[in-house]
Amino acid sequence: MATTVADVMVATLKASGVRRVYGIPGDSLNGFTDALRRDGAISWQLVRHEEAAGFAAAGEAALTGELAVCAGSCGPGNLHLINGLYDANRSRVPVVAIAAHIPREEIGGSYFQETHPELLFRECSVYCELASIPAQLPRLLELAMRAALQHRGVAVIIVPGEIFLGEASGGATPAPVRAVWPVVRPDEPALADAARVLDAASRVTILAGAGCAGAHDQLVGLAAALRAPVVHAMRGKDVVEPDNPYDVGMTGLIGFSSGYRAMEHCDALVMLGTDFPYRPFLPEGVPVIQVDVRGEQIGRRVPVQVPLVGTVRDTIDALLPLIAVKTDSTHLDRMTAHYRRARTRLDRLARPGRDGAPLHPQYIAATIDRLAAADAVFTADVGTPSIWAARYLHMNGARRLIGSFNHGSMANALPQAIGAQAAAPGRQVIALSGDGGLAMLLGELITLRQQRLPVKVVVFTNGALSFVELEMKAGGIVTYGTELDNPDFAGIARAAGLFGARVESASELEETLAAAFAHDGPALVDVHTARHELALPPKLTYGQMKGFTLYATRTIVSGGGDELVELARTNLRDLDAE
Repeated sequence: MATTVADVMVATLKASGVRRVYGIPGDSLNGFTDALRRDGAISWQLVRHEEAAGFAAAGEAALTGELAVCAGSCGPGNLHLINGLYDANRSRVPVVAIAAHIPREEIGGSYFQETHPELLFRECSVYCELASIPAQLPRLLELAMRAALQHRGVAVIIVPGEIFLGEASGGATPAPVRAVWPVVRPDEPALADAARVLDAASRVTILAGAGCAGAHDQLVGLAAALRAPVVHAMRGKDVVEPDNPYDVGMTGLIGFSSGYRAMEHCDALVMLGTDFPYRPFLPEGVPVIQVDVRGEQIGRRVPVQVPLVGTVRDTIDALLPLIAVKTDSTHLDRMTAHYRRARTRLDRLARPGRDGAPLHPQYIAATIDRLAAADAVFTADVGTPSIWAARYLHMNGARRLIGSFNHGSMANALPQAIGAQAAAPGRQVIALSGDGGLAMLLGELITLRQQRLPVKVVVFTNGALSFVELEMKAGGIVTYGTELDNPDFAGIARAAGLFGARVESASELEETLAAAFAHDGPALVDVHTARHELALPPKLTYGQMKGFTLYATRTIVSGGGDELVELARTNLRDLDAE
């Protein structure tokens, strides 16, 4: 049989270390999937919805840092990929999406399943090109792979179905396409300006993000030299928090009060590898030094006095010899003491509560943290599971935390766990799912069974879109349209061939989680949590307090007094935690 374009594409992917492609087959993809079958070295990871394929590829890429691949058939097939691809692109992880297209001669004629993928995917990618003739491949694929790896984002190759089957022209054996890591650091005048600002300041705070990956020692060294507390952004948690005596927790809506105060009381701020988006949590009127390898990111959130274009690792290595080592640790000592108080308060909230009553989610998250493996990979759904992950999961340098922390999509935890588990079959992968998020892509439980992926899914079931309800309450809106009439998720899991258990009492939690984590295969634990648990931000604004008062008044007027009584009963223990 003649070598097809698809055969060469598969050989190119294989040479570059790709071992999985996530997707659902379709006629326009037949040439590609058949090439995978004939080669046998790259597995076809069948999912039940293409959105899950995009998220799974993003989860694999986030865990490994290497290229991950997903594919969709023409029209609706590849259109379903788009949410997962948006997430991957905004999370800066390298993913190649192969989007099959309708026959070339039919493009533009309103053919069956016709879309314009080159337009649809343009905004969520760093590279997006249509192959019009077989001779363009595999060169376009190689370009896409390089773009995804070097720009850390999504690259989309659009291929009309018949091109996959085209005869490949002769050529050399495909060369591996791998990421390269150049040294990138600012120039000497910029570094000197930064040193002058830092030497003049007495209360420096560092805000560190995901860009600190690979630069943990440099970060800690800079904090030590400046006697600076380190605040981490959500995506920076698993690379900043471990073995960091200067860490004072997170800031932002789901952060700690200590993180907020460290930003509020600084007289100079150093932003390292972060595009933290919440401007109200950034200080005003202080000089800001921002380090980012992407110069266009600098100054997007707050005025920056000294922009430093470079990697965090290389920039700190160049900056440290230029700054005077500080000896006054007053600011650091105050903020770390504040962090210890904030941490103690949060830990007090992680109590079992009344047996027989819905469990407090803080207790569930703390128990998961205690029972999970030392190198566990956690994925967390957007919404309240992300809050509890941020506050109660302890990172140690081996654990990983993956979520839709930039794109903010529901239903991310389960499919991202699929990708992480496929890439690391020997590691424990735990998905912290909300009941709303799980229900969105419930069919992916079947993927766990079919692909024999031992993911452990813990469902925080509270019968509501609870984060949406928190937003409504803060805005003075009566909760509406957020109630979820859920099925028995544990029963569904068992019907799908998984370990399934339901927890309704605190006394059952630890034993059930331990059994699920020890199970040799996929498992789901459906834990019923308090619906009206309040997750307070690190600083309550007047607008939020006013909004909550309006919510309470309007709820009573609307006949919802029982809701307020239950809210007060659920959160009364907050007073004891002070």
